[in-house]
Amino acid sequence: MQSVKVTLRNPLNKADMIDYTISVNDTPMAQNWYAALQDILKQDLCLEKNFCFLGFPDNARNLEYICQELMQAKYIINNFFKDYHISENFYPEDLRDGLTPNQSVMNVLHNHFEQLQGTVNNLSEYYKRADYATKFAIRQLNNLCHEAESLMLSQRKQATAPEWVRPSQITTFLNAPRLEFPDEYKTTFDETRYDRHFGEVYLHWTQIGKTLYEVYRDENGVNIDKATCDAITHLRFYSGEFDIEWAQDIIFNGPHPWHTKEMTGFREWLHRNRFDTQNTEYNYGYHPVGQVNLLSSFGTTDFKQVWKILSGYLDIYKIQAGDVCAIYDYAWTDSDYYQQQIERMKPGYDYSSRH
Repeated sequence: MQSVKVTLRNPLNKADMIDYTISVNDTPMAQNWYAALQDILKQDLCLEKNFCFLGFPDNARNLEYICQELMQAKYIINNFFKDYHISENFYPEDLRDGLTPNQSVMNVLHNHFEQLQGTVNNLSEYYKRADYATKFAIRQLNNLCHEAESLMLSQRKQATAPEWVRPSQITTFLNAPRLEFPDEYKTTFDETRYDRHFGEVYLHWTQIGKTLYEVYRDENGVNIDKATCDAITHLRFYSGEFDIEWAQDIIFNGPHPWHTKEMTGFREWLHRNRFDTQNTEYNYGYHPVGQVNLLSSFGTTDFKQVWKILSGYLDIYKIQAGDVCAIYDYAWTDSDYYQQQIERMKPGYDYSSRH
């Protein structure tokens, strides 16, 4: 059986490492994913560490640290531009309202990113004329905003409903090749296709836009209109990137009635909005490609115990798939971390400034 070994490192003590193993599913799409991952490792693409581990409430990158990084990004941006100024401060007491993210402050922060970055198809003039350090700082506004929000939400759950903390791992790479999803492996609708299992590995969503399920949830089951339709996209691509569910199982007809009710409502919503549940064009559901060997990797299958172990090692050091491996020997605790990241991103920065 094919497998992937992921080595994690304690960012506060780089000599301290653990690893876990993923067993690759014996399915055509899992084999396609495995080959695509090997290709990424051969190319030694840059692993997106800034946005890799989400929803872990006990994290060395705490809210105080994230706020320090936000203030540093603000300083770099304000120091570069004479015609754009961020006046707000982003300290923990600004970002958090009790146990809840202060949404007005988070919106202001994200708006600064949108103004400075622009869109994929229409980059702002600010971004085009920014130097390397300022481009990186602009990108940091977005990454840190989402990281802070995820951290605060997970800490709120830890305080109010600890069993519903939902950590996850989003393993993405800069400029990862996207491949056409083969038509013969696209899926029809089935409520169980939206199950999530502890330690299961899924294809990463590599596209811009929302799935039908996301629209149903975000719009609270309201019938869709033209504006909503424009935001919908269906799974057409895959890559060697992957996500891991590190939270407890959520399954249809399982112990959590709210999920069963939601999935039943989703089926009714699809029919009401004339989406054919037997049409593979919509490629419904999550797409599992593997499973972490929990017992052999962590010595336990208790999700809370695994969280405790993982929380001290939220830095991917190495990924090995068969005889192919790549090492990611950079970490946010490095004194020159910014410069390391900027060097890897310079080709993209140069391209964006010309177009």
